[in-house]
Amino acid sequence: MDNPFFINKGPFKILEIFNILNLKTNDLNIDELVHDIKDLYSAKSNEISFFHSKKYKHLANNSKATFCITTETLKNDLPKNCTPIIVENVLASTSIVTAKFYPDSINDNFDETSKHINETIFSDKVVYGKNVLIGENVKIGENCKIGHNSIIEKNVIIGKNCSIGSNTIIRNSLIKDNVKILDNCVIGKHGFGFFPIKDENLRYPHIGGVIIEDNCEIGCGSTIDRGSMSNTVIGKNTYLDNQIHIAHNVKIGQNSIIAGQVGIAGSAILGDNVRIGGQAGISGHLKIGNNVEIGGGSGVIKDVPDNSKVMGYPAKNFREFLKK
Repeated sequence: MDNPFFINKGPFKILEIFNILNLKTNDLNIDELVHDIKDLYSAKSNEISFFHSKKYKHLANNSKATFCITTETLKNDLPKNCTPIIVENVLASTSIVTAKFYPDSINDNFDETSKHINETIFSDKVVYGKNVLIGENVKIGENCKIGHNSIIEKNVIIGKNCSIGSNTIIRNSLIKDNVKILDNCVIGKHGFGFFPIKDENLRYPHIGGVIIEDNCEIGCGSTIDRGSMSNTVIGKNTYLDNQIHIAHNVKIGQNSIIAGQVGIAGSAILGDNVRIGGQAGISGHLKIGNNVEIGGGSGVIKDVPDNSKVMGYPAKNFREFLKK
């Protein structure tokens, strides 16, 4: 993913990467440059990636990364073109390296660049309520409305015919045309990513963004976290009810409907035409197929194939659930 919002401070010599991880370089060319850090799918030559679970073996096998942070157990699943960097804790080490490339991606303090909309170029282009603030690097299309006390923080692109409710905060997001975001939403802040190390928690940098495709609606009080290494994506014509939490790196397909108080954990991928009942939960790193229906109050803890109906905890086939 070429990041549109965070500045890459690289390239760095591989020696610098090894030094911050407290590793020995052995026979490596210590002056070789590493230009960026990306996931296994996106990484290219002269870039570094990470591989922490057999679940991503198929991506590791085909990665084009020159270097990969991994473990002794997993290193043999990498292609010959990729030099493994062996560590004890892959994700913690990846966090340290990501912070070196993108040091401004760790903290999400309030946006000090924000100005009252009257002081910006949008004062005569947007219909807005009271106390609306706009940050740097913001673009807003024609025929948009922004409600009272909302803040469009830095690094936001909003398309045409969009409506932003009151008391809403948006940051690090690409919002396309005809999108409605209702009151009290928080979109584009960093996700719940950290690692307990001794007496402190190591915060994981989030260098992704949020993409909300055309004709979506985001209900009141919903939170959509930006991606850690890839983007969080809401597909076209998808409607979210109130008080929904979408965690980092989640991908939701087109034409989906998700009822109130649903929680979707990080890196879950949902297909098109998915229907989810209220107060259901979906665990992280799962794949939910196309045309899937998930009953209200369900707990989904494993992948769900296309055209399935599931319910209960743990969620199972709807007919099996009724029998029991």
